[in-house]
Amino acid sequence: MASDDLSTGTSSWRFTRRGLVRIVGAGGVAAALGGAVAACSGDGGGSGDSGSGASGGAGGDAADPVAIVTNLPEGDEPVAVDTQVQVEAQNGTLSGVALTTADGAEVAGEMREGGISWAAGSLLDPGASYTLTVQATGDGGDTSTERSFTTVDLSLDELTYPSIAPLADEEVGVGMPVVVRFDLAVTDHATYEQHMRVTSEPAQEGSWHWFDDHEVRWRPREYWQPGTAVTVDVDVKSLPAGGGIYGQESRTVAFTIGRSVIHRVDATTHTLTSVVDGATARTMPISAGKPGFETRSGIKVIMEKFREKTMDAATTGIEPGDPDYYNIEDVQYALRVTTSGEFLHAAPWSAGSQGVANVSHGCVGMATDDARWVFENSRRGDVVEVTGTDRQMTLENGWGDWNATPEAYAEGSAL
Repeated sequence: MASDDLSTGTSSWRFTRRGLVRIVGAGGVAAALGGAVAACSGDGGGSGDSGSGASGGAGGDAADPVAIVTNLPEGDEPVAVDTQVQVEAQNGTLSGVALTTADGAEVAGEMREGGISWAAGSLLDPGASYTLTVQATGDGGDTSTERSFTTVDLSLDELTYPSIAPLADEEVGVGMPVVVRFDLAVTDHATYEQHMRVTSEPAQEGSWHWFDDHEVRWRPREYWQPGTAVTVDVDVKSLPAGGGIYGQESRTVAFTIGRSVIHRVDATTHTLTSVVDGATARTMPISAGKPGFETRSGIKVIMEKFREKTMDAATTGIEPGDPDYYNIEDVQYALRVTTSGEFLHAAPWSAGSQGVANVSHGCVGMATDDARWVFENSRRGDVVEVTGTDRQMTLENGWGDWNATPEAYAEGSAL
């Protein structure tokens, strides 16, 4: 049977909206920022004090005083959240920089060019207060400055939250894509993709693919290697998404790849063969989709697991009164593999056709004992490969990411 009900199962993930960009290349801050700078010359250390090294040699001119330049705008107007605070010392070097929040937490940053400049390691939080304290020293003396400022406040209607699958510390199958979904549209795909990264041990090459302005996914060229440790960094806090929307927060999720489980469904022989770590573990008779409701051929990935599931044909467009309408409660051991409503599940009502004929509305049905075994030996991200029908699986129908060559998949990248 089939169902298009997207209610959450035991392994599904939920979107919420509660709330570091990579450091850009170094360079002259003052030059890069044009007129948007604030400077202060030495107010400490006594630039005219010969003990501070302020005076030149016999007959020489006094050394130029050290000055501190920042990219914070002058005045009391709130600072834009996508500002990466930068500081530069002119005629000297920075001896100390601290950017702190209202509760005293220090924002990480990096000294550059041997202490000539400093840059914050992240953008700013909306509606927040900060204090920037800077000390600098040079031949013309020492100087320091302190500047307090606030940032532009943003509502949740201006902040997009990234939900990530898999979940933190989840163990998933070798076919699991990385799924990042934004609750508000991201139209600047290229900028956001530059601030998202997937790393793994052992390393495996892969690519991002944008499906729309809300969802982007990443998959390796081949199925994951079992035992791989994967880390996903979505570094988008306060990053402009386009259309006046900003990233709500940055997130990091780490997960692992479990053993290799590939379920191979042959609709012509009416069998399902489960291959675990390269060895056939079990072969079972099944019944796939009947004419007009053919099970899609291609590569699918288990998205959700349900110990019991109500399957109502109305969710797939078949209304009550239609000869093909059904509404079955408590379908056991259901594994979702498409968003259009295909599952692997127990189907005791079709026992006489299993191994003989295809009689379902698109799902793969099997005996209850076989369905229990498949359910207990499967996890989210395990692969279901279907052959034997003329109806093809697509990338967009669930996690159909494997139904494209690596090269074709990479064409969905914004970079």
